[in-house]
Amino acid sequence: MPGSRTGRPPARRAPGRPAARPPRDNPVQRLYARARKAWDRPLTAYYLILGGSVLITVLGLVMVYSASQITALQLSLPGSYFFRKQFLAAVIGGVLLFVASRMPVKLHRALAYPILAGAVFLMVLVQVPGIGMAVNGNQNWISLGGSFQIQPSEFGKLALVLWGADLIARKQERKLLTQWKHMLVPLVPVAFLLLGLIMLGGDMGTAIILTAILFGLLWLAGAPTRLFAGVLSVAGLIGLVLIKTSPNRMARLACIGATEPKSGVADCWQAVHGIYALASGGIFGSGLGASVEKWGQLPEAHTDFIFAVTGEELGLAGTLSVLALFAALGYAGIRVAGRTEDPFVRYAAGGVTTWITAQAVINIGAVLGLLPIAGVPLPLFSYGGSALLPTMFAIGLLIAFARDEPAVRAALAMRQPRFGRKRAGGSGGQRGPRRWNTMRRRASAARSSGER
Repeated sequence: MPGSRTGRPPARRAPGRPAARPPRDNPVQRLYARARKAWDRPLTAYYLILGGSVLITVLGLVMVYSASQITALQLSLPGSYFFRKQFLAAVIGGVLLFVASRMPVKLHRALAYPILAGAVFLMVLVQVPGIGMAVNGNQNWISLGGSFQIQPSEFGKLALVLWGADLIARKQERKLLTQWKHMLVPLVPVAFLLLGLIMLGGDMGTAIILTAILFGLLWLAGAPTRLFAGVLSVAGLIGLVLIKTSPNRMARLACIGATEPKSGVADCWQAVHGIYALASGGIFGSGLGASVEKWGQLPEAHTDFIFAVTGEELGLAGTLSVLALFAALGYAGIRVAGRTEDPFVRYAAGGVTTWITAQAVINIGAVLGLLPIAGVPLPLFSYGGSALLPTMFAIGLLIAFARDEPAVRAALAMRQPRFGRKRAGGSGGQRGPRRWNTMRRRASAARSSGER
């Protein structure tokens, strides 16, 4: 055996323990860590609100076109009649969303009182003979000429959110919310005024949504349990009286969980055929446009019961996708309300989230037979321009509030436009195009140093 440089034989090393292998990276844990990191980014809420609302609106347009064709043909109208009106409302609503998302918070607060006054004025006009008109037994519409109508109670939701948030924020700044009188007055009386004007037309579904917004604002304002329970008891008592005195509302309660078109003395045709539509959809549905229930069996297939047609044509996968989009939108709204330091932003974001979430739950619950049919549309999804326009403006509010967070502003400021970014060099020794900003700096430096 050859020796070492010193002439001595090499020393033998004692057998040691094998080196410990690094722990294998679990793909599931790695994916979970990446998802959690992406979920905690500042722009997550901003993208969820923008992307979720756009996807719900686009999918709603597709389903409105599919669900309304038969109804339009039965009325001797073109098959795309309702779709064109909804598309026009979506375009106008998109403009409102963009404008609202770019408006500063101070301007939103300044618009609270004018929007409230305008909503109350229009809701009073609904009760004026010759101006207001009844649709499906409810006197809550104003004709704008031709086939265009407006439902002022839908704008009452937006008015209550903005005005209530501004009112509570001002009281909090003056440290008046510790007194129960300032907690209730004038928020509750104005809310009851809106509810009274709505109930004069018989629209209890919209009244329930306004009540949910009122309770959401009181909850966010930190109302004591006794005060909160008192308001809830009064509202529940009034609602019970209104239900008991109306045979139509009592019949809707009797149709909860019905599986036959006739449940006792109640006619549960719409509720049962909504269940039939969902049951026949299966996992992936019968195909877009292949619904059977929309051929006259399911009333209001493109408005209040569009979720049932979605389940029949797109199946369980389609309905779960819609639920996931609304859940993401609700989470993003709660996140915006919880991370801000501005009281108005917190109350307004919480009010909008309560409005959209409560209305979606009531609509979907009625289609599933878990709640009485309240006659409220699915937000951003069902047919109806009067409901779509204020809802898209409210989504613009959430986007504006999400952009107003300091971390989001910093993240958006760091983003660079696509034009002028540095690209990687090509293969074969080809150099990628230089960055325009770098070339400008070099050119200016050459001119300053006297190079020709």
